[in-house]
Amino acid sequence: MDIRTIDHLEIFSEDAEETAARLCTGFGFAVHGRGGPDTGRADALSILLRQHDITLLVTTPLAAGHRGHDYLARHGEGIAAVGFAVEDAAAAFAEAVARGAAPLGPPSTPDGEGGPVTFASVDGFGDVEHRFTSRRDPAGPFAPGLIAEQPRPAGGLLLEVDHLAVCLPAGELDPAIRRYRDVFDFEQTFEEQIIVGKQAMRSKVVQSASRGVTFTIIEPDLSRDPGQIDAFIEAHDGAGVQHVAFRTEDIVSGVRTCADQGVPFLTTPGEYYEALPGRLGSVGVPVERLRELNILADRDYAGVMLQIFTASTHPKRTLFYELIERRGARTFGTNNIKALYEAVEREQAAAQA
Repeated sequence: MDIRTIDHLEIFSEDAEETAARLCTGFGFAVHGRGGPDTGRADALSILLRQHDITLLVTTPLAAGHRGHDYLARHGEGIAAVGFAVEDAAAAFAEAVARGAAPLGPPSTPDGEGGPVTFASVDGFGDVEHRFTSRRDPAGPFAPGLIAEQPRPAGGLLLEVDHLAVCLPAGELDPAIRRYRDVFDFEQTFEEQIIVGKQAMRSKVVQSASRGVTFTIIEPDLSRDPGQIDAFIEAHDGAGVQHVAFRTEDIVSGVRTCADQGVPFLTTPGEYYEALPGRLGSVGVPVERLRELNILADRDYAGVMLQIFTASTHPKRTLFYELIERRGARTFGTNNIKALYEAVEREQAAAQA
């Protein structure tokens, strides 16, 4: 199956205007279009955001039959659909269903000006759907006839979706990996067990054959104490996207800009930076600058990566975001996972105090 890249992510929100404004103000996205009753979308209000190769569709359900109502009641605001860019959405849909995927939305082509676009959806994980998307003109309208667009430059510091981190209930990791292999032709490229204090989690990475779509999938280890993956699953009421990683070529500028615009980032203890030179050597950014901005660093066989995670701004403390700069590195900051989860635990403890 020819899954090329992430075409778009759809976020269900109780207030699309507020969520879109937060993403624009904090992360530099720009509004490129709107869809609703005035454009033939009687069931929902959607706001189209873009930044380089990242496309987000923020949607608030309006009609009683829209699946967003049930999604929001159960999970709260979150990633509800992952759009896969493919050559032929109808053919990909038929192939996935033949391989065992549950059909959620048959192939449809919105009627409007611009190059034809076809959408077709199957089940992904939890209540998140996978939406095959094929476009005759990749630079054309997002959904002709449904979204009224306002063409403008899609610049900014964030370039593309690097990966999605997915949390699953215990026992669901291995079946999910098999399903991505058998239904979507993904390949497992990495696995590890992460131990943080008395808690632990298992993680495996799957990627499309193109390497354009990457999921880091995590489940809690029930043989140890409950931790934040358990907390996510409880608060989210099941499997879901824990965070979205946006790739940038200048994380220092990205963090400064986003922080100045109100994005809250997790903090890291000073001891982490004291040990960094001995652990990694030079990473291309002075340690004091990394410490000042709470940026994490790691190295793998191919190079260096720099990354940082936002605090969740959602009432359930679920979805958050990551900025990542890859200087050759191809993996996912194994040595930083412990620092991340310790930082999230500190944030959760502070919120409960």
